[in-house]
Formats: sequence, C-alpha cells, structure tokens
Amino acid sequence: MHRRRHLARLLAVAGTAVVLAGCGTTISGKAVSVFDDPFKVGGLQAVDGPSGLRSDAEEPSRRVTDTDGGEDDEIAAQSVSDLEEYWKGAYSGTFDGEFTPVKELVSWDSDSYSGEFCDESTVGLINAAYCDDDNTIGWDRGVLLPALRHANGDMAITMVLAHEYGHAIQKLSKLNKKGTPTLVAEQQADCFAGAYLRWVAEGDSKRFTLSTGDGLNNLLAAMIAFRDPLLSQDDYFDTGDEHGSAFERVSAFQFGFTDGPSSCAAIDAQEIGERRGDLPIELQSDQTGEWPVSEESVGAITEAMNILFSPKNPPTLSFDAAAASTCPDARPSPPASYCPATNTIAVDLPGLEKMGASNEGEDDVLVTGDNTAYSVLMSRYMLAVQHERGGLVLDNAEAGLRTACLTGVATTKLSKEVTTSDGNTVALTAGDIDEAVSGLLTNGLVAGDVNGESVPAGFNRIDAFRIGVLGDQDRCIKRFP
Repeated sequence: MHRRRHLARLLAVAGTAVVLAGCGTTISGKAVSVFDDPFKVGGLQAVDGPSGLRSDAEEPSRRVTDTDGGEDDEIAAQSVSDLEEYWKGAYSGTFDGEFTPVKELVSWDSDSYSGEFCDESTVGLINAAYCDDDNTIGWDRGVLLPALRHANGDMAITMVLAHEYGHAIQKLSKLNKKGTPTLVAEQQADCFAGAYLRWVAEGDSKRFTLSTGDGLNNLLAAMIAFRDPLLSQDDYFDTGDEHGSAFERVSAFQFGFTDGPSSCAAIDAQEIGERRGDLPIELQSDQTGEWPVSEESVGAITEAMNILFSPKNPPTLSFDAAAASTCPDARPSPPASYCPATNTIAVDLPGLEKMGASNEGEDDVLVTGDNTAYSVLMSRYMLAVQHERGGLVLDNAEAGLRTACLTGVATTKLSKEVTTSDGNTVALTAGDIDEAVSGLLTNGLVAGDVNGESVPAGFNRIDAFRIGVLGDQDRCIKRFP
C-alpha cells in the first residue's frame, strides 16, 4: 500500500527457512457451497498428518552420480524415482508419445566439491536445476538441500525437484516453442509440481506422504519464499530468469494441484498476462517503501474503501480495541474486529502495527509488511459490505472464504490510486499481494468470519483470495453464497 511505497527484498535460495505461525481457530461445521467445500482441499479432506518419506518406502529406482550417500541425496533420489513413477502414468494422458526418464542425476557440494554441472562450475552453486543440454537433473547437497529440509521438511526437497522435473517434461513433450518467455516455462513447472504433489496427497505414492493441512501449508510457504525479488523502475533489469511473484507461483501450483497436468499446458504468456491484469509488478520511481501502520494510514485506507465501495452506511472506525469485547453479535478478532450490531470496525493499533512490520532483509521468515496488516483491516471492512447487503451469514466457514474473496476484490481495486480527503494517495504497489498471501497462510484472519475464525487449510484461504483478485463481488458471492 502506499502514500508512495514498498520494498525490494532479495532472497537467497539457501536462506529460506520458514516458520509458520499459528493458523488461527478453525471452524467446525458443514459446508454449504455447492462449488467449494471449505473443509476440503481440491476435493481432498483437509487434515493434518505425516508428510515426508515413508518409513516403508520402496528403494529408489535411480542412482545418483557423485553422491556422498547422505540422507539428503537419499531423499532427492527417492523424489526423482517417485516423480518418474507418477509421470509414467500421467504423461500419456496429457501429451502425445511415451514418457522417457531423464538421463542422469548429479549431486555436488557447493562448499567443497570442484566439478561441473551443465558446463557450470559447482563451486558456490547453491541451486537445483534441469540441464536441457544433456537431459540431466542436479542439486547442491552441501547448502541447498539441508536448508530446504530445515525450513519445510523432506517434502521441500521433493517439491523443488518436482519443479525441475517439470522442465524435463516440457522438453520431452515439446510443449514450448523457441523463444517462450522464461516466466511461462517456470510457472508451467510450478503447475506440474502441483499436479504431482496432488498424487502424493491422494496416497498414490509408495515413497512419500503429504498431509493436506500443515504439510501442504509448508510447501506453499516455501513457494512464497522462492518468489522473484521486488525491483523498482530505477534498478530494474531483465535477468532472463523470471519465475513470478509469490501470488503467481502459488496460483500456478494450485492450478496443477486442483486440475491436473493438462491445466499446466494451458499456461502461456496470454494467460499470465490475464492473471496479472493491472496488478503492479515493479515499484515506481516515486514509491519509497512501506507505509507504517498509524491512525492516519488506517483512516486513509478506510476512507479509500468508502470511496471504492460507496456503502449507504459506512462502518464507523474506532481505535478503542476494548469495545470489540462488548459487541452483542460477534466476538473480537484482534487486531481488527467488526461488530455488525453497531457497524463498527475496532482496531487494536499496537497489534496492527506489529502485524504490519516489514521483515525486509531478515532470514528464516515469510515476507511480511504493511499490507499483511492492511489486508486484515480491509477484510473487516468487507464484512461490513456483506452485512449491508443482507441475507448473508457472517459466522460460518463460507463467510470466511467469502471475506477472503472480497478482500481480493478490494485489493485489486486499489491498483488504481485513490485520493482521500486528508491528501493521502492510497494505492496497491508491487509486493502487496505477496504480503497478504503470507498473512493468509500464517494467521488466516483475512479469511476469517465475523468472529475471526478461519478455515483449516491455507490452500483454501489463498485460493479464495485469488478468486477475488481475478474476479469481482458477484463472483465471490456466487462462489461462496
């Protein structure tokens, strides 16, 4: 959000240890939507449970060149073996011809081993990659794989290699013509990873398990961490290695997880362009960074919502956080609460300030910033919009997802500048959506109902928000009635 704002965060691939915060109180009950069950993830029951290499896993079918025989290489070999088992069954149903495995798997230690992968020295090469030249896949066991496991468990290694194997599938199937943008190929690979991990979550893998609750949340956290860095017009340059924002990468992964590998082949430059719409992808020269949470900023954003949605009876903004506890028809949902009976949004300003603090430059955390907080404020405003509309239940699981969806609508509306009466110009900037997505995963309040209760799966929260970002109010109401 800005009065002229945002951040540029550079992320080293090996420094992505992520700790998920508590995901809020989950709602019990029965789903009412004929389109989406809040307690299922792509049709699978949302449950916590074991994720990682099975204790009774089959032996790997692939050997690794230059391995040290350690556990990380073992998981990597098992991952590729499992991926090939998946693609043996899935390839012919998606592409013409037959599946052929990659030629070789290569391991190296970026700290000490002096060798080459794909004609590049492996000294200091903290990466995992598919080599198009010789149809091989390689990885750094010295820094990268241990960091991935430390951050998100065994399945983080599997997810990264599922992405790399996606590039092998692209070449085998001749999916992309010469000159296809890197961004297209990368998001297709994210999508292929999602399709494979759906197969694991369904229990079809003989080597790995993946829970649709905390296990899948951890993988989404890793994808958010692996987003492209934010750059401004002043320092922007084309590296030729664009992967997409966290929002875009998670979206592509969700396409594959929900709709299978055929949906990945449909990702092209036009589809990505439509998904981006008018959303900003780089900072303007006059945008200086975060807009710290304050009474001024909270008031300006609330007024901007009034301008954008023009309710007949705009909600009253209060900074008396204790007032939320006296609401007769809703429980507090700090740091921002909505009371239907009084049509009031009560803000705990110190709590909102803490939620919106930028962690730019910090390791081992998900990206957060001002819009992690402002998206929560907007979600409580969108409850007021729903209340005025009438006929909508505000205290169940559907309401939580509907609120996330409508907050996505509000976020996209702010891609156009809104000038408030106090002279502030409020607008979405590059990275704001990623900050909101991180909040959806870690605390879930943007997808919380009027009592602040959220659905169990971060996957569903983010998916509902994405529907709103790419849709409108009517689509949200129809999807989550």
